[in-house]
Amino acid sequence: MLVTLIPLFDETMTVSAYSLFAQSRNFLLNPSLLGTGKNDGAVNIPGLDILSRVGIDCLTGGKEVFVEVNNISVFSDIEKQCEEMDCSKIVLLLDNTVTPDEMYVNRLKQLKEAGFKLAMRKLAVANFEKYREILLLTDYILLDHKKIDITKATVYFSNVYPNIKLCAGNIGNQEIYDELRQKGGYSLYEGEFFRTPVTKGANDVSPLKINYIELLNLVNDADFELTKAADVIGRDTALVISLLKMVNRMAVNSEITSIRHAAAMLGQKELKKWINTAVAHELCVDKPSEVMRLSLLRAKFAENLAPVFEKAIHSSELFLMGLFSVLDIILDKPMAEALDMVKVSGDIREALVNKDGKFASVLDFVLQYENANWQEVSRQMVLKNIDMNKVYEAYVESLQWYRDLFEDMKK
Repeated sequence: MLVTLIPLFDETMTVSAYSLFAQSRNFLLNPSLLGTGKNDGAVNIPGLDILSRVGIDCLTGGKEVFVEVNNISVFSDIEKQCEEMDCSKIVLLLDNTVTPDEMYVNRLKQLKEAGFKLAMRKLAVANFEKYREILLLTDYILLDHKKIDITKATVYFSNVYPNIKLCAGNIGNQEIYDELRQKGGYSLYEGEFFRTPVTKGANDVSPLKINYIELLNLVNDADFELTKAADVIGRDTALVISLLKMVNRMAVNSEITSIRHAAAMLGQKELKKWINTAVAHELCVDKPSEVMRLSLLRAKFAENLAPVFEKAIHSSELFLMGLFSVLDIILDKPMAEALDMVKVSGDIREALVNKDGKFASVLDFVLQYENANWQEVSRQMVLKNIDMNKVYEAYVESLQWYRDLFEDMKK
């Protein structure tokens, strides 16, 4: 099983929902299935299998989740697959293979009555009227912003299908997102705009972020001093509170007398792990929440993939590589300039800046995976003889780790 989540943002750059893309088999290992690959999940829908195993709260934090359904799987027993889930959070994502014939319309009415929401994608403007019976049941429609005049589309849908929310897809950069948002009309936005790499460095880094970077540099030295780390932590109230909460949970009956005492109780290894994740959180406070999530998930996923790529000895470095893979976005600087501010190994730098070196293959795999580029992911798994189930477990464990980490941060 392969699975990944693609965020959907609102006009405030807040994640409102996720699209869940899943594939149950590696078709490159089963060439005979390629011709029928579009029917993968005809009996059980892979995305719903994932939701039932992991849970909506773990995968999306309780937000709505869009799940792919095709013209065959729409007739599977979706209601039974989801009997233990909150159906109101599940949006069944249809495409133009689901035609406006009576059998499909009747089935979609059943699903709506059961509490599911519906979304439509890959529908040409010329077919809007033809699909009237389906669109009347639809909650969301995903539109190609390059082919749609949003001003006209807003008037059309508000008059003909007032209950449908419009979603703009494949937004490539922040400028396009800002332009679409200013025009108005869309409820959700999807694309790589929130993680577009910075290519020109003009912004000064805030003093607070410099303090965090100093702390990262300190603890990522081969043998850092606990007292120095504690003194840098003491400059930031948010970090002090977070540290004390963590230590108090670990040592309920111990009385913490100072920040240095708290740091000593954690020890060098645990303090380093906590600082890397806590500082990543603080560095992202002025960015979309998804940037922090992306940074931490990449870090943990890369770490979990270390043994799969026969790099178990480098797991901590791979964690840092994933963590810093959005450093250009966090600091608003090109990656090379951003990495000049932190102490990372040459191998991490080579992977992040030049996409080369011994860690580059792991980084590329992580990026291809999160974009649901299953063909390339499958190709790499075949070439490297990687077990798909191990990749799946590595990703799901990353999601669970992030969920637990985020819950700890809120306490």
